Amino acid sequence: MAEAGIRSDLQLSPAQWGWVLSSYVLANALFEIPSGAMGDRNGRRLELTRIAVWWSGFTALTGWCRTFGQMVGSRFLFGVGAAGAYPNAAGVISRWFPKQEHARAQGFVWASGRLGGWLALTLLVPFEQYLGWRSIFWLLGVVGLSWSAAWWFWFRDMPEEMPGIGSQELEEIRAGQIAAGDAHSNVPWRRLFALRQLWLIVVAYFCYAWGSWFFFGWFTTWLTRGAGFSVGQMGFYGSFPFLMGLAGNLVGGVVSEKLVERHGRRRAYRWVTAVCLTVSSALLVGMSVVRGHAAIVVLATLGFGVMDLMLPSAWAMCMSLGGRFGGTATGVMNTAGNLGGWVCTVVFGYVVKATGDYNVPLRAVAAMVLVGAVVFSQVDCTKGIAEEASVVC
Repeated sequence: MAEAGIRSDLQLSPAQWGWVLSSYVLANALFEIPSGAMGDRNGRRLELTRIAVWWSGFTALTGWCRTFGQMVGSRFLFGVGAAGAYPNAAGVISRWFPKQEHARAQGFVWASGRLGGWLALTLLVPFEQYLGWRSIFWLLGVVGLSWSAAWWFWFRDMPEEMPGIGSQELEEIRAGQIAAGDAHSNVPWRRLFALRQLWLIVVAYFCYAWGSWFFFGWFTTWLTRGAGFSVGQMGFYGSFPFLMGLAGNLVGGVVSEKLVERHGRRRAYRWVTAVCLTVSSALLVGMSVVRGHAAIVVLATLGFGVMDLMLPSAWAMCMSLGGRFGGTATGVMNTAGNLGGWVCTVVFGYVVKATGDYNVPLRAVAAMVLVGAVVFSQVDCTKGIAEEASVVC
């Protein structure tokens, strides 16, 4: 979004810009599991507050960067703090929602993130054109600190501690809960890492993340420098995929829930993830071939929307494997995703530098997404920690 202003002020090459983008992703990958485990041990209320405060501070600090090294360092430290946000949100869902509603709840979480992406491109691109790119980061830092204060004073780790939760609602939550017990527990690392299905989902999510991080990192640059869009057009049309992602997550959560009721978790989550990523891969290839702006906008919007349609199923799948330690399990999965995103953002920049063509790396992204579809089709989410515990009992 602010790529043009930052690269112009700091005189960054495509390869250097790839490192700026990837430094955040790498930090997320390195600290995702520790943050998820800290949430499992210390509670989500404290961990998500810490994440938001740290995130806000280094977001604001980005606005003061003057060199390539400062920018990479600031974005890396931003990623250190932000790591674990989604795994800890998954932990909240594990404790607050019956397992049959996990996919729909995840749909709302991811839809909120896509709403933020749409608002950022819609509102902040014009804001940046008038006040400069640095002001965007200062503004977002203030917003983040405000949210962290509201979250700390409102949320409670245990449903029974939350004002306004009645006994009937508590019974409904407990009846389908896979994260019952103390909110502060030690993680059974050996049991978790012994799960073959977790390693399958790690590989699948690594491949899928090439697609998502293309949209998060290189997409706006691809529009302006690879597809010939103006900055104004990028700010408007570049927001469409995130708006479709919002809808995709909401619809995906509901569809997954209905399919689980009819066909069970194993089949439902396999079908949704594999089919969506296969279709998304084809749409990404189409983006790299067509030349008309209208066709590009349609393919990009559908490509990201269909890709996001499967996210609630992927995360509900991993939460099923992790049981009450869903925060840690999803942290492992999201670590793989961030590693995939890091490799993608770095490689993309170097391929562009070597070939001068923004479509060559996009086709590589499509190939990785297709591999992810194949691996997701093999994951059996019924063979997790919760099921192991029930067999032992």
